[in-house]
Amino acid sequence: MKYGYTDEINILILISLLKEHNIKKIIVSPGTTHISFVGSVQFDPYFEVFSAVDERAAAFMACGLAQESGEAVVLTCTGATASRNYIPGLTEAYYRKLPVLAVTATQHNGKVGNYVAQVIDRREQFPDLVKKSVQLPTVYSREDEQYTITAVNDALLELTHGSAGPVHINLFTTYSNNFTVKKLPEYRVIRRVVKDGFPDIPEGKIGIFVGAHAAFSQEETDAIDRFCESNNAVVICDHISNYRGKYRFLASLINYQEYDFGTEDFDLIIYIGYVHGTYIPFSGKRLWRVNKDGVIRDPYENLTYVFEMDEIDFFNHYSNPKKNNTIYKKCVSTTNEILQKIPELPYSNMWIAKETAGRIPKNSVLHIGILNTLRVWNYFETTDGVLCYANTGGFGIDGCLSSFLGSARINEEIEHYMVIGDLAFFYDLNTMFNVIPPNVHIMLINNGVGTEFKNYNHRASYFGDDADSYIAAKGHNGFKNIRIVRDLCMDLGIRYMSASNKKEFLAHRDEWLKKNSGPVLLEAFTTDKDENDALKRMNTIITTDTSLKYKFMHSSKIERFLKIRREKIK
Repeated sequence: MKYGYTDEINILILISLLKEHNIKKIIVSPGTTHISFVGSVQFDPYFEVFSAVDERAAAFMACGLAQESGEAVVLTCTGATASRNYIPGLTEAYYRKLPVLAVTATQHNGKVGNYVAQVIDRREQFPDLVKKSVQLPTVYSREDEQYTITAVNDALLELTHGSAGPVHINLFTTYSNNFTVKKLPEYRVIRRVVKDGFPDIPEGKIGIFVGAHAAFSQEETDAIDRFCESNNAVVICDHISNYRGKYRFLASLINYQEYDFGTEDFDLIIYIGYVHGTYIPFSGKRLWRVNKDGVIRDPYENLTYVFEMDEIDFFNHYSNPKKNNTIYKKCVSTTNEILQKIPELPYSNMWIAKETAGRIPKNSVLHIGILNTLRVWNYFETTDGVLCYANTGGFGIDGCLSSFLGSARINEEIEHYMVIGDLAFFYDLNTMFNVIPPNVHIMLINNGVGTEFKNYNHRASYFGDDADSYIAAKGHNGFKNIRIVRDLCMDLGIRYMSASNKKEFLAHRDEWLKKNSGPVLLEAFTTDKDENDALKRMNTIITTDTSLKYKFMHSSKIERFLKIRREKIK
């Protein structure tokens, strides 16, 4: 090849993945904005490149090529109104279910609407024009690169996913005239498995990570257990995973220790369920997602396969003769080791969880307020048969109490327990003025502040007490005034109890847990200092050099990496 490829990384990703997905036919209309793409493919012998001056005609040509060849066809054009001429042909492709990929080149979105020549807004599409539209920004960081890899794979897979149809890629360019890349880089490829084409499962440690999940049937649990026995696998859980099989690993206690036990790094992570709750630290060399929706979800930027099928079918397929399950044995032995070393904890949400989680009655429902409460209750096991839920879909504090009461109202024959912090409770207070059923048990952890932001390993700890006024909202809702919730409960016919120390809490705990006792609320008054102290003690039961193992609770891999680098510089 006389010329090389462009040095624009988003375009290199697109070209490389077009090849991996066996897409080679490209119809080009003349112009400037897409030169980096066109100049890179026109001399590559892999691609079959056609010319069409009129974009309207090009789109209809693509319909004919796709129909006759049975292959996906790419369209590409410049900026300005060129892409508008694709509309009739893409509409035809949409209703005839033809896999046509429209790649429209564009300048930076910041130029849209600012009277910049030849810049139009392509961020929104007609509902019956394309199945999916993705934006491919200029790549300046690893995060940009990984997003682009996932987005391109998603777009190319969507061409033939379910019913075939057209897809749009809005391709940003910097107008680079550097065509010196001689070898096309290889990028991560995502495949979709529907009925066949199952890949070989890799050797090594395998983690099944279960996000928020409905209750598992016995048949589903048995299938997962057989898979674990066959593949040296463990099921990484928090409470809202709701898996209760043999290979359950409640991972927070171990994985938040400031020490590396080897229980965080896996050769493969299999993700089932939806949004998880507790930011459990772990990593996998690759990620497989299993879900009937078949949608591309890439939370850790390492997705390689999506299995569009029932979970039970996936696990049954990969169940073979038993292997020695070393990873589960390690997780169990390490957990037991740490449980024997739990230190004395101050009166706090953490201590309350330690003294209460295992006493929640069997066959009841537990709702947990998001972030700090959800985190600390995941350090301690609940009873088998307890279903756990949290509002992790949108992950806000605004509806935790309402969701709990809605669940309790529809299942009044089942005891419902809720643990919630003061900011979340008062935020959602209006729901308390509805009818409260008799199966309701609310525990309000009232420390007068958003203690999430006062934890030693939260980024807001940088501000110390200066975080109180705004970031952590200290002093709202009467600032731990016992009369506020007590009097409300009295007016609403809810039995009220309070506890300001361990002795008072233990005196009320069993009464709060008691079944068939009518609606009850236990308000536990703690301090953010004790909450932070308890968390730090739990995370440093076994520790090492914290300059290399400092874990933010609410941060990305990049933030943790930057923290390590800053500590090394010091």
